[in-house]
Amino acid sequence: MIELIQDNGLYSLRMRAALGGPHEEGGKHISGGEHLSSKADMQVKAVELIDKAFSHTQGEPTFFQMTIDKVEEHLQAIKPLSVSTIDATDAAQGRKLARSLLADHGISDEVIKKAMNLLESSNDNRGALIINAKTGERLDERKEKGVRVSHLYWEKENFEQWCKQKELVVNQRMKEALTLATKVCSHPLTIAELCWSDDPDYITGYVASAAKGYQRITKVKEYGDEAGGRLFFVNDDQSIDSYIHYLEKIPVSIGTEENYELN
Repeated sequence: MIELIQDNGLYSLRMRAALGGPHEEGGKHISGGEHLSSKADMQVKAVELIDKAFSHTQGEPTFFQMTIDKVEEHLQAIKPLSVSTIDATDAAQGRKLARSLLADHGISDEVIKKAMNLLESSNDNRGALIINAKTGERLDERKEKGVRVSHLYWEKENFEQWCKQKELVVNQRMKEALTLATKVCSHPLTIAELCWSDDPDYITGYVASAAKGYQRITKVKEYGDEAGGRLFFVNDDQSIDSYIHYLEKIPVSIGTEENYELN
């Protein structure tokens, strides 16, 4: 599969859709997706994303955008994170669990408090925020944009096989979140990632790391406008530029083979 993609070139297919106009103009339920595929697969992937746009906006989207880019970087193959699930009875308990999981990674109460406050005030960020795990300060300096994690691929059959082996229900949204977390946590700079959302139709949150895996927090859904974000806790503010380049430019393929390691 990987050899076939490399022979035919790598392509990034990205889609954004919303009701009520672009998210920047107040549109709700924005949806996005990205795949690496050969040129021959592009039409199939485009149809999948269009179907996703209609399902995520719960109707006909009033804003729709799709872009195709050629990916020039070398493809790297990595293994998915292990998955565990923690149930919460309400959103407050869910946030408490998230703070506890971050503390398990050695992140101080003061930094966690700063990070949570930053998350509360940054609901309009469409990308992730990079946080210094020692000070709690934001490092990416991208204001409202945040950092986008790009160029991801996990073959459908491979993902379904992995779910079967792990006795997990095949869930497309978990696949997307797990693929993102796997790439982020494969970089040695990442201590932990926090993802949080109160979208009633989405997996509400998780804390992930290379050491502890992908720890989902579920059943903490709050109804209303979608809000939330993603935070990356890192241990070195001197390598942020190379870290951002990895997140946005280096293509990865998720797989289950024992020899799948980050180059």
